[in-house]
Amino acid sequence: MAGSAGDGMGGNGMTFRAAFMAGPGPRTLREAAMLWLKGVCMGGADIIPGVSGGTIAFITGIYSQLVDAIRSFDTLFARRLLRLDLKGALAEVHARFLGCLLFGILTAIVTMAGFMNFMLNNHPVEIWSLFFGLIAASIFVVGREIRPLNVANMSFVLLGTVGSYLLVGMIPVSTPETPSFIFLCGSIAICAMILPGISGAFLLLMLGKYEYVTRTLKNPFLWDNFVVIATFAAGAVVGIVLFSRVLHFLLNRWHAATVSVLTGFMIGALRKVWPWKEVLESAVIRGKMHVLRTQNVLPDGFTWEVAQALGLFVLGVLVVIALERLSNRVK
Repeated sequence: MAGSAGDGMGGNGMTFRAAFMAGPGPRTLREAAMLWLKGVCMGGADIIPGVSGGTIAFITGIYSQLVDAIRSFDTLFARRLLRLDLKGALAEVHARFLGCLLFGILTAIVTMAGFMNFMLNNHPVEIWSLFFGLIAASIFVVGREIRPLNVANMSFVLLGTVGSYLLVGMIPVSTPETPSFIFLCGSIAICAMILPGISGAFLLLMLGKYEYVTRTLKNPFLWDNFVVIATFAAGAVVGIVLFSRVLHFLLNRWHAATVSVLTGFMIGALRKVWPWKEVLESAVIRGKMHVLRTQNVLPDGFTWEVAQALGLFVLGVLVVIALERLSNRVK
C-alpha cells in the first residue's frame, strides 16, 4: 500500500501535490509517456472481442502494479473520503500510476472504437491475423513466468485452455438494455480486462452488449449515451475493486498455478481470433445481422490475402517482442 501519509496523520499537513506524489507512479515525463503508451495499447486491445488488455499489462511488466493500484482503493481510502480528507485519500491511492494508465486507455477507446469496428466489418481476416500474432507471442512471454514447469502446473495450463476454449465458443445472446443489466455488464467486462486471454469486449459480445456500448462511445456527450457510459463505468468500478482483491490473493498465495491458468486462458482464446471462419448460423437482431455461430476453417490455397495475413501475424509477434524489450529497458 502506498499510503505514506499514515492513517493518523491524514492529509492535513500536506499539499495536494505532495499527496499526489506520495504513491507509486511515474516521476519523469518520459516515464509518464511510456505508461500512457502502455495504456493506449491496453485500451486498443480491450475494445477487440478476443484480445485482452490484461495480456498487454502482463507483457509490458505492469500487471502486478496494476492489481496493486486497484487494490489501493480500500476501506482506509473510503473512510478518509467520507471525512472529506481529500488530501489523505489521494495520498493512499496510486494516483499517478492509474492517472497516466487510464488516460492512455481512454485515449485508445475514444479514438479507436470506430476504426476497430470498421476493420472488423471490412477487413476481418487481416485484423484477426494481427491479433492472432499478438496473442500467440504473448502466450510465450506469459508462459515463461510459470515456475516450476512441472506436471501440476501443466495441468492448470490445460484447465485454463479448455475453459477458455469452451467460453469463447459460446453463442452471443440478445439481452435487455436496463440500467441494472448495463451495470452488471460493466462489472463482468472489467474483470476480464485484467485477465490475460479473456477479453472484456468478448464477454460484452456474449452478453449482447458489445455493439450497444461501443455505439455510445462514438458520441459520448449525448445525454442518453452519457447515462449508459456512466452506468457501465459504475459497474466497472465496483467489479474491478472486488475482483482485484481476489486476483491479488491468488497471485500471492498460488502464483505459479494462477499464471498457469492465465496462460491456458490465452491458448484457448486463439480459437476466437483464428482469421478464417465459416458462418454456420446468423440472425437479425434489432435490424442488424449478427453472426451467432462460426467454425474455423483453413484458407483456400496460398493467395495474396493469405500472404497479407501471414505478414500481419509476424507483425503482431514483433509488436509483442518490441513492447517487452522496451518495458525491460524502462524498468
